[in-house]
Amino acid sequence: MADGQDLSTSFLPDLLSLTAPALGEAQAFLSLAKAALAARVVVAGRIDSASLEADQTEAHGLAWIATYVQALTELDAWARAQTLGEAEALVIQIGFGEYLAQLQGGIPMSQGEFARGCCGVTYAPGPQARALIAAANDAAKARLVALLCDGAVIASGLDEDLEMIRAQFRRFAEEEVIPQAQGWHLRDDLIPMEIIQKLADMGVFGLTIPEEHGGFGLSKAAMVVVSEELSRGYIGVGSLGTRTEIAAELILCGGTPEQKAQWLPKLASAEILPTAVFTEPNTGSDLGALRTRAVLTGDTWHVTGNKTWITHAARAHVMMLMTRTGTEADWRGLSLLIAEKTPGSDADPFPTPGMKGSEIKVLGYRGMKEYELSFDNFAVPAANLLGGVTGQGFKQLMQTFESARIQTAARAIGVAQAALDCALRYAMDRVQFGKPLVDFPRVSGKLAMMAVEIAISRQITYHAARAKDEGRRCDLEAGMAKLLAARVAWAAADNGVQIHGGNGFACEYLASRLLVDARILSIFEGAAEIQANVIARRLLE
Repeated sequence: MADGQDLSTSFLPDLLSLTAPALGEAQAFLSLAKAALAARVVVAGRIDSASLEADQTEAHGLAWIATYVQALTELDAWARAQTLGEAEALVIQIGFGEYLAQLQGGIPMSQGEFARGCCGVTYAPGPQARALIAAANDAAKARLVALLCDGAVIASGLDEDLEMIRAQFRRFAEEEVIPQAQGWHLRDDLIPMEIIQKLADMGVFGLTIPEEHGGFGLSKAAMVVVSEELSRGYIGVGSLGTRTEIAAELILCGGTPEQKAQWLPKLASAEILPTAVFTEPNTGSDLGALRTRAVLTGDTWHVTGNKTWITHAARAHVMMLMTRTGTEADWRGLSLLIAEKTPGSDADPFPTPGMKGSEIKVLGYRGMKEYELSFDNFAVPAANLLGGVTGQGFKQLMQTFESARIQTAARAIGVAQAALDCALRYAMDRVQFGKPLVDFPRVSGKLAMMAVEIAISRQITYHAARAKDEGRRCDLEAGMAKLLAARVAWAAADNGVQIHGGNGFACEYLASRLLVDARILSIFEGAAEIQANVIARRLLE
């Protein structure tokens, strides 16, 4: 096939014959880039932290290159696992073409930062890759958007059971969440308890908790689908289950048999709502620098210190509280406490003795509210030390990061899909200069890339969820999914506002809320820069 030839479903066998060698070249490029960075930062078989920090831009570029290669790998696997329609073929065509072009010309790590190769190693596309790059053109994008306007749905590649779960939670979001979400956001309301109870009745909070502990024992893939669909309605609702997911996994992985029996059934039924209390002022992602301290007196821990960015803290019944119990000044002195508290009211949000709190007003990601907390001799029974052994808190928390980041990627996909739905409707309805906005190439191009990158993000996230379900270490895969999906959500929301023009800047329009909701996704559960650093380290191990 000649460079620049347009591709369509009639050329599907040729399309897949192009992706295989192009993917092989991309994987070879990644190997060379990794070796080039290793030569600069690996000393005597170990990563030298100072060298890695000095080469931070190159290291983070490597992380993005690896993420793109993994994304293309999963896109290719998705293509070969099913019978593709025209929309799916166009997603492959555009997705491969655009991502290969960015591997060559520069991957956007943020709005003003680009990864252009790594340590002098650059990507030179071969003839098949050049054909795919040329085929990711305006005509292909316009055709994909025309199919979306006609109601085409891009296949997920998931099995029938997971699609049934998706349909159930999509109906719930459309009937119970979407009609109210904009009002909750504009009024900065807490999500009503009636919604939380309905989610509890549907099993959201016990979704992945094993049946022997009162849950449904479903897969992480099911959790991804549920989180995606609820976040498509409102990110706050999609995030309600995150706190339970984190708390339950901490107790499942690190708790004693007695702690599992006491807490897991209550978490699964939403009899108790948990919150994660990790972050402190002036520490951010540097968990090893936490200063909140717990001192054991008799059979009680007494906690003193300050925490910040604590989600849903006022309503919570129990806090997974990271504190320093040892004399070590780093992560080795940290422990986790299962700290009970009384849920508060509007008049008295923190009635439990020994703790106070104040709300942090935020742009988006509303519905649960964020708080700063202070503890002064706050009492926690000694039996509530997670696992019964001090100094294990950091390791216990690390065990949850895979699930948390997979779930965050799912929330990002939901927000991105909401932005696409919103922008597509507006572009079809809004007439300018005698025709709908959707007919203008740069508008359809934006919409097409939203759809393509959402499809790519889904596949890399599903891949991470499958790895987790199979019991494999997947911190690398989870990190890549979160890194990419968060950027995709922000791009989709930002382009959605652009398509709306001035109306997108008005609070009454959904597009404005999606923008501020999307912005948090590249910050929490590991900021994009921290995430890229983690990925780079894993690649060099």
